[in-house]
Amino acid sequence: MTVVTAAAVQHAPVFLDRDATIEKGVRLIAEAARGGADIVAFPETWVPCYPLWIFGGTQWEDPRGKDSYARLLPNSVLVGSESTDRLCQAAREHRVHVVIGINELEPGSRGTIYNSLLTISPRGEILGVHRKIMPTHAERVVWGAGDGSTLHVYDTELGRLGGLICWEHWMPLTRFAMHAKGEQIHVAAWPEMPEIHHLASRHYAFEGRCFVICAGSYLTVDMVPEELREAALGGQIGDDASVLLPGGSGIIGPDASWIAGPAGNEETIVYGDMDLDQIPREFGSLDAAGHYNRPDIFQLTVDARPRRQILWLESDVEADVGNTGS
Repeated sequence: MTVVTAAAVQHAPVFLDRDATIEKGVRLIAEAARGGADIVAFPETWVPCYPLWIFGGTQWEDPRGKDSYARLLPNSVLVGSESTDRLCQAAREHRVHVVIGINELEPGSRGTIYNSLLTISPRGEILGVHRKIMPTHAERVVWGAGDGSTLHVYDTELGRLGGLICWEHWMPLTRFAMHAKGEQIHVAAWPEMPEIHHLASRHYAFEGRCFVICAGSYLTVDMVPEELREAALGGQIGDDASVLLPGGSGIIGPDASWIAGPAGNEETIVYGDMDLDQIPREFGSLDAAGHYNRPDIFQLTVDARPRRQILWLESDVEADVGNTGS
């Protein structure tokens, strides 16, 4: 029997403070490891926060949105920096896999942020980064779009591990591509998890015949520094809005049943044991990317080439001129 203990972290970030959020994450990784976790999953863009202001009434040229983005940009995460080194150190020290949502800065970028999932091995190695391929609705004013090169499923000692972000779980071709890669453990990262997000996560588990660790944040108005509330939350502040993100994290089996959770309105870590030997029991009736597929009728092509923002194409003549020296 192959049993993996998962931990879904349902905590608030230190809002719009990358370094403090990383340090809180390090403490939570240690706590989850003490709780017996083999893999620790954090919510969508947990470092340094989910940009709630995009749904709070900020409009075109609204200074509140500009102020919030100006605060988010320098508090975003460059992969390979001291910030990710700190997370890698924690993963290595506690011998756990870590999957964590970050606002990611592209190397050399002047101002573009990506909604990304960073995956780290228990040896402290960065296995890879997945960028959300289509930011949802108002999210497009904050994040750039990812490409097919980051649809990763990793071979790990726990099993085949992958992850998607938020409404990517409603994209049928994205799901199919991930199922075809043979996921056994899937991290579903959300800002929070109302019933519709539970439905998407449970459907993903059933369709993919995999375990799903769904992680969402818990956040209240009081957890947002007072001087940031107007800019970062805008119209969301009110007497009935003390809870901004209610959590809802949990762990789901390949038959779509809850193994643990969903958790309610609190900061907590949800633990659950995933018996990977359950997966082949479910494949007999459904393998969406295998014997239940009809490749003679349907075919999916995935372009896995990275799409850079700019390519410099130089002619041979220009290259020669530039290399003539003095």
